[in-house]
Amino acid sequence: MIELLANPAVFAITAGLFGLIVGSFLNVVIHRLPKMMEADWQCQCAELRGEEPPAAEPLTLATPRSRCPNCGHGITAIENIPVISWLGLRGKCSACKAPISIRYPLVEAITGLLSAYAAWHFGFGPAGIGAILLVWAMIALTGIDFDTQLLPDSITLPLVWLGLLFNLFGTYTSLSSAVIGAVAGYLSLWSVYWGFKLATGKEGMGYGDFKLLAAIGAWLGWQMLPATILLSSLVGAIVGIGLIVLAKRGRNVPIPFGPYLAAAGLLALFWGKQINQAYLGIF
Repeated sequence: MIELLANPAVFAITAGLFGLIVGSFLNVVIHRLPKMMEADWQCQCAELRGEEPPAAEPLTLATPRSRCPNCGHGITAIENIPVISWLGLRGKCSACKAPISIRYPLVEAITGLLSAYAAWHFGFGPAGIGAILLVWAMIALTGIDFDTQLLPDSITLPLVWLGLLFNLFGTYTSLSSAVIGAVAGYLSLWSVYWGFKLATGKEGMGYGDFKLLAAIGAWLGWQMLPATILLSSLVGAIVGIGLIVLAKRGRNVPIPFGPYLAAAGLLALFWGKQINQAYLGIF
């Protein structure tokens, strides 16, 4: 089996197919994890007030079974095949015909494609497996931040430690570079946050952004941080201006920064050296 996966094409196809399945699970993570966090916060608040926790249906990533939010129809196994089921159902619930967001098959397809590319790019081994795990985490964080402007510690903090573990043996960079990258990633945005807050009295970003950049630094090393910050800021500025001009979005409406950090981190993962060479070549 290992010899078979050593073939780049076989590993890429296997990773892509498995990525489709994981993409379906990531849809659950994106939808449920913020709700689980909110329920936990409500229980903590009730405990501090000396009250009984609010009654609510137990919610985990595994239970209850996924269902249509409009009619409550339980999603069957045949209706949960990544991408194919959505196409077969023509984007509608089989029971009430309510529309199903196109985001679900898009997350599945993107996860499958990026998993396949990571496998092809790095090949079978620690670097390939780690890259696939990083892709999955970044997709989950992107979806959650878009929806709720939250970057859960339950994903960002393990991602920091996982990056350091992969670099114990220099998988992506040296261990010293990874440790400095984690520290510099956190402190760089932390400094920007406090500088902006002291100057304006407003919070320009959340602590989750610090932890996400720390994770990127732990995976890729401090050398990739300037390109990551530059790319994420550039894309974020373009999207932000577009939303203000085209969508008439107010300037005071916050825009999540995590998705742009995640996208820049993946660009640095795949093409970081080329980006750095091109960037340094300008000067």
